[in-house]
Amino acid sequence: MSLTPCGFARTPEKGLAPLRWRDGEWVVDGQEESEEALRALRGLEVAWPEREVPLDGLMRLAGAGVPLTAVSAPAWVPAELRDVLTDRAWLAHEPDGTARCLADLRREEHSIRLRRLAAPRPPADPLVSIVMATKRPEFVASALEQMARQRGVRAEVVLGLHGFASERVREAVEGCPLPVSWVEADDEVPFGEVLNRAAARAEGDYLTKWDDDDWYGPAHLSDLLMAVAYSGADVVGVAGEFFYLEPLNLTIRRTTFASGAAYRSEVWSDHVAGGTILLSREKFREIGGFPAVRSAVDREFLKAASGAGARVYRTHGLGYVLRRGLSEQHTWRLPLAHFVKVAANQWHGFRPSLLMEAA
Repeated sequence: MSLTPCGFARTPEKGLAPLRWRDGEWVVDGQEESEEALRALRGLEVAWPEREVPLDGLMRLAGAGVPLTAVSAPAWVPAELRDVLTDRAWLAHEPDGTARCLADLRREEHSIRLRRLAAPRPPADPLVSIVMATKRPEFVASALEQMARQRGVRAEVVLGLHGFASERVREAVEGCPLPVSWVEADDEVPFGEVLNRAAARAEGDYLTKWDDDDWYGPAHLSDLLMAVAYSGADVVGVAGEFFYLEPLNLTIRRTTFASGAAYRSEVWSDHVAGGTILLSREKFREIGGFPAVRSAVDREFLKAASGAGARVYRTHGLGYVLRRGLSEQHTWRLPLAHFVKVAANQWHGFRPSLLMEAA
């Protein structure tokens, strides 16, 4: 059976099942080993054999996002894997079968930690060009710090300075350990055109869009590349799930659309968070670049990508937080009340997923 994280079920219907070594392979006790049956489980409890055995089958399950756990692990299990398997903090929360269930959030975080150890990556060692257009020089330093924090990926940065000169961000650029280049554009140039001018300077195998005011976890880029590898998608991006509503000092998590329909990750979709779009530079050129419009650039780009036959995949959004100020501060103009309305969870202050590794 070929299993990937595609189709990961956020809210499982059943509890834990044993995973045992039997007759030369890892098998799930008392369960049909179909994708549907595995997705319905909260996870698998590893029962170790008395002798050392191959871990290939176990790692395939981990790479597919199946949550695995163990009370302990023998010394022949690699230390990094042993640490994640025996971290059972996610089991301390009781599931209640609702979209706002904290147990399900902790379970998904655990699943992603396992995927990072076992899921395939793109071949070779691709270079990712991070493209960011900004009208706010005061945000550049923090954005560059988050880019430099990315793990397990080679990256360069191309900035589109929209309405201001590079002198205003020189110190931030010089302090960044990544290669940084930039273009300057007058304020009247449409936002999409600024992005295109920046993208024209990119040399990476992949291009990704970055928003200046959002927060990105240190595995954000490597998770996107991982999603490319297991999905085979032309365009990937994350679910816009966590929002920090700055004027209210409130973090919200949405798991449904305003219509009430489930907002899922690990699915094929024409909608991903615009500040996380990633695709090959070759595919970007085929699509025709970003639409040269002043607003709704992400929406129009995804529409153009789908129209060009590109397959779009939405991976998890637990390593990303969108910042929302007053609606007039954003090109995506929705009132704060909209985000409160669609919130499955609310927390006072900045409360992202644990995968953000925020202080």
